[in-house]
Amino acid sequence: GMRKKGMGVRMWLVINSSGVQRLEAGKHAIMRRTSLPARDLRILDPLLSYPSTILGRERAIVVNLEHIKAIISAHEVLLLNSKDPLVAPFVNELRGRLPVHYNALGQQVRKGSFILSPSQDDETNGSIDASISLEAPEGSSFKFSNDLQNKGGPSVLPFEFRALEACLEAACSCLDAETNALEQQAYPALDELTSKISTLNLERVRLIKSRLVAISGRVQKVRDEIEQLLDDDGDMAEMYLTDKLSRQQLDGVPSPPAYDMDEEEKDNAEENEQRPDVKAEAQTAFEAMRETLSGLHKGDGLSSSSRSSNKSSSNHSNHPKQNLDVEELEMLLEAYFVQIDGTLNKLSTLRDYVEDTEDYINIMLDDKQNHLLQMGVMLTTATLVVSGFIVVTGIFGMNIRISLFNEGTLTQFLWVVGGAGVGALLVYILVIGWCRYKRLLE
Repeated sequence: GMRKKGMGVRMWLVINSSGVQRLEAGKHAIMRRTSLPARDLRILDPLLSYPSTILGRERAIVVNLEHIKAIISAHEVLLLNSKDPLVAPFVNELRGRLPVHYNALGQQVRKGSFILSPSQDDETNGSIDASISLEAPEGSSFKFSNDLQNKGGPSVLPFEFRALEACLEAACSCLDAETNALEQQAYPALDELTSKISTLNLERVRLIKSRLVAISGRVQKVRDEIEQLLDDDGDMAEMYLTDKLSRQQLDGVPSPPAYDMDEEEKDNAEENEQRPDVKAEAQTAFEAMRETLSGLHKGDGLSSSSRSSNKSSSNHSNHPKQNLDVEELEMLLEAYFVQIDGTLNKLSTLRDYVEDTEDYINIMLDDKQNHLLQMGVMLTTATLVVSGFIVVTGIFGMNIRISLFNEGTLTQFLWVVGGAGVGALLVYILVIGWCRYKRLLE
């Protein structure tokens, strides 16, 4: 037991159209389950600091956006930090989005439908190893429906795009909420600082500016990641997991083997919710599917141009010059690119307001400094004039006998003192007037 806990086993939350399951699995088990290399899983490590990233791989999409750390496949979402309080609303949103969708074959999957795969095992294990979603209404056989493609009706996003949309919405909404909260605190604090410059207000603005820089960096990284995906059709084509899975079925290529939990992981995994015995129905379903797919290759179920387009998209890595049809994902990403770009614009506006406030504060401080310098000039001039008056009193204070001391009266004393004082005042006025004339003082 001690050895198992020390092998990097983490709690994963598995979400698909059937429900939610908690699963304890190690890194290698997740690698086998999703066919992801170790370096991609390292991006989701909560102990490491990685910027926001969206990676499209052969069988999965790796999403690391803010608090969302997930692996999206064609039929399930593996969420790592499910105990994070910020992730709980995202889980509820994800559960609300995933139950109803159409797979790449045009089949509608409703809440409660069976999610099955042609697993070679006779027993249903604790993991959810779905490959194709099949509708299983009561009292009817499994039936293939291609109405969406034939009728040209509005297509519904496949499973992986619904999950990716939920991740993008959660991340963008979280950043937008933080931006709005910052705006509500920043603008009043900045206005108060302009009216009253104090240490407390300066400290508040300093903290707000630190938060602004941090949030701007996070928003900029998410925006750059979405923009990078929009600029690369090849990366977007890699994210069409359901299409690649359906093309493998249409082309007769066996899908990758379903992941089987070993004994060590079975001991750690929680008991899956009870399901009815569907082995007979599953066998019937896949027999019907195999016959339907075989008929599609011979009939007109799918046009040759559609198959050609699918193959060109599937082989985009071998033929990079071919046009890739990624309009569906491109429209999805563009919507959230506009949203995150709007958030970044709000942060840019707030940053400009902070910079304008800083400039205004600096101007006010410079003006006060100029007033202090002017006061210093006036005091220095007054000190100089008083020093001249002190020189006169010093001369008369010397122990020298002169006739004024013998014959002087009070009137003569007052004339000397008054004349010296008036002379000092006149000198002061002349100096200040000259400084104002030279525009050294206002």
